[in-house]
Amino acid sequence: MLTIVGFGQSWNVALAIFNLCLISAVMSMGLNMQWGYAGLFNAGIMASTAIGGLTAMLISYSPVTKAWSVGGTSLSAALISLLLTIVAGILVWKKMAKGSKRSWSMTAVVLIGYAFIRFFYEEATFAIEAVDPAKTGFLGGLGLPILFSWLAGGLAAAGLAWLIGRIALGLRSDYFAIATLGISEIMISILKNEDWLSRGVKNVTGLARPVPYEVDLQQAEWFKNLVQWFYGTADDGSAVSADIMREAMQLSAGVFVKLCYSALFVTVVLIILGLATRALNSPWGRMMRAIRDNETAASAMGKDITSRHRQVFIIGSAVIGISGAMLTTLDGQFTPGSYIPLRFTFLIWVMVIIGGSGNNLGAIIGAFITWFVWIEAEPSALWLVSQINVFLAESNPLRQHLQEVAPHMRMVLMGLIMVLVLRFRPKGILPEEAPDHY
Repeated sequence: MLTIVGFGQSWNVALAIFNLCLISAVMSMGLNMQWGYAGLFNAGIMASTAIGGLTAMLISYSPVTKAWSVGGTSLSAALISLLLTIVAGILVWKKMAKGSKRSWSMTAVVLIGYAFIRFFYEEATFAIEAVDPAKTGFLGGLGLPILFSWLAGGLAAAGLAWLIGRIALGLRSDYFAIATLGISEIMISILKNEDWLSRGVKNVTGLARPVPYEVDLQQAEWFKNLVQWFYGTADDGSAVSADIMREAMQLSAGVFVKLCYSALFVTVVLIILGLATRALNSPWGRMMRAIRDNETAASAMGKDITSRHRQVFIIGSAVIGISGAMLTTLDGQFTPGSYIPLRFTFLIWVMVIIGGSGNNLGAIIGAFITWFVWIEAEPSALWLVSQINVFLAESNPLRQHLQEVAPHMRMVLMGLIMVLVLRFRPKGILPEEAPDHY
């Protein structure tokens, strides 16, 4: 299908879809670890993806020194106030006997701490967001190579998952799904509104790239010679015109950059696939599947169910966080407004269900099929409508109706694929291979 797109549309489009399929494959493998290995219904995939993207921005963007100078001290004071409030609250809770005196003391600690935090925090954020808000208005990042953020994004998502796990794991599966969805929406709301951290809906653009820029490639002699060698002569042996060569240079630069991204993403996919498969076939993987299939029996055998669920939830979220950092790297910008449940929760679940939960390779195949259909459904529907409209008069109301509904055919196709898979392959295209024994 990607080859057809390459020949029918362009190789730039085909490689762009391929790269997004690879990132989606990493996301689906992360969810497959949680659902396919342990049966955890995580509806907060979006939070792990967003925290990975935020980490990519914070790692790679250069620090805004003026923002740090005007608001760094107050922000540090707010953080210290928060830590002191937590410490004071813990001491009061542990040292004082249970009763009304402890309750009033805890209330006083929280209120006083909140007053100090609020004072320093507002002073810091107002000062930071006032620093050239059209271009910056936030603290910036560390100015490190963005590839470092892939690992850092996984660690940040794992930390968030640990916190969510401490709060929500142990709940019944439906309550756990509601809790993860709610926490995910809270996380996105924070990113959209805390301009001092991520510029909110104003977005952060111009992030560093781990691959060459197209304009630099077009000026590099080795690349010019390569394109000249490939496109140097026409079919009749004559020299290619300067205009055609210029267009070929631009297209070739785009293809080369996307191939560089593909090499990086394929490497990540293969590493995670290898580690995930090794873990699944290990005693740990058999134990996780035993817990998934019968928690009561596994608990009777001495397994700590909540601890193991927390473990696999953290690992899966870390993998999703890596994919979030990869996506921000590919886009070259951090856009909090683009994190919506349809893209970063529903579609990822569709990928795992279609591919086959519990099967890592199935999750990858499901990611490729789902994302390809999601991207190509609209142009394919528009092409089909254009062929039908040839036989319809300009005044025909059906003609206008078909043009209006064509962009929404992706929803119909995704639903149709889901129905067909659940009807004829209820365990997915590549079902989980049952082990001989646990």
